[in-house]
Amino acid sequence: MGSLRSALPITRIRSIGRKIRGEDTAKRTKKSVHFIFSSYHPCMLLALALIVLSIAWRIATVDLPALSNFTPLMALTFCSAVYLRDKRLWLVPFVALILSDLYIDRHYAATFHYEWSLAGAVLRAACFAAAIGFGLMVARRRSWLNLLSGTIGGSLFFYLVTNTASWIGDVAYTHDPAGWWQAMTIGHPEFPPTLWFFRNTFVSDLVFTGIFSIAMEWAALRARRESLLAKRVTA
Repeated sequence: MGSLRSALPITRIRSIGRKIRGEDTAKRTKKSVHFIFSSYHPCMLLALALIVLSIAWRIATVDLPALSNFTPLMALTFCSAVYLRDKRLWLVPFVALILSDLYIDRHYAATFHYEWSLAGAVLRAACFAAAIGFGLMVARRRSWLNLLSGTIGGSLFFYLVTNTASWIGDVAYTHDPAGWWQAMTIGHPEFPPTLWFFRNTFVSDLVFTGIFSIAMEWAALRARRESLLAKRVTA
């Protein structure tokens, strides 16, 4: 009987311990759910919604020559690094850029007999990755001026790198300053000028960066938070 009486308190203690652990788990779960639906999360949902819509835009306009290179994905890759705290979300527009680029390249190869190359796709993917780098530089000191500078820098970087690569690898260009200038300005005579494509890229980067930024600022305002561009990130 003595051993039974001594065992009862231990059983009760274990039961109480399990109850406390259960309550702690419930509290942690409640906190996690609260974090997911916290005031900052609408910004994340808005960002992801814009990214999905941008992928659809790029694929839908593939057969519209007037909108060639007028795509929001590069701008959203840049803005993801500027705005989104969860680094995993940076990969969403980046992966979308790569996959949609591969789709468009294959479409052009089948429709216009344009030669598709893995090296070209990898080069463009590297340019897309550079957009994240530009975004991180802006994120360290956020301001509207730095946002504009980063957008312009990313557009120019993509234009110079991709067209210089075309000049190096395309036998239609002479490998001298005149050939490089042709690749940068008029391109192939049978296609619209290179500067025309750059104009679409540049304007789309400005427009969609502005739309994304205004949308994020609006979401922050609705959540009663200060301007996202007013914050500094040192990470």
